[in-house]
Amino acid sequence: MREDIKEVLLDEEKINEKVKELGKKISEDYKGKDLILIGILKGSVVFMGNLVKYIDIPCAIDFMSVSSYGNGTSTSGIVKVLKDLDSDVEGKDILIVEDIIDSGVTLKYLMGHISGKKPNSIEIITLLNKPERRRVEINVKYTGFIVPDYFLVGYGLDYAEKYRNLPYIGILKDEIYE
Repeated sequence: MREDIKEVLLDEEKINEKVKELGKKISEDYKGKDLILIGILKGSVVFMGNLVKYIDIPCAIDFMSVSSYGNGTSTSGIVKVLKDLDSDVEGKDILIVEDIIDSGVTLKYLMGHISGKKPNSIEIITLLNKPERRRVEINVKYTGFIVPDYFLVGYGLDYAEKYRNLPYIGILKDEIYE
């Protein structure tokens, strides 16, 4: 897989330092609250799994699965919920956990979907943020890294379901996905 990577953008050590910092901040901000982390499958699994290790307050986790990309490299703009929440989130403080935010279309839809379930609050944390690709306005409370507009893989991010298991985030060679 390494031969498919043009460049390592964020190494494992740098990612782990940032995740630890984010976990500490969440612990401070949500102390005394009824926190539920909602991971957006499949990309957020690695990030969320590491993040919860650094949150030292009680919290619950749940997952949603949505589709807006398929096997392509850009969003179709049509969001479908494939797996909804198992938890009752009414009156809870929700933190949506994303691996990367590009256009914002999927998250805008999810915010509306979850807000209909009457939580106390809804915020977003993302490991990677690509604001230059934003098509809709999204308020992100916690961002790990602002990244350039490259096709990124590793640490949960994939191309056609591959590369998620890389311990770093790399730029995929153009010829792999063109």
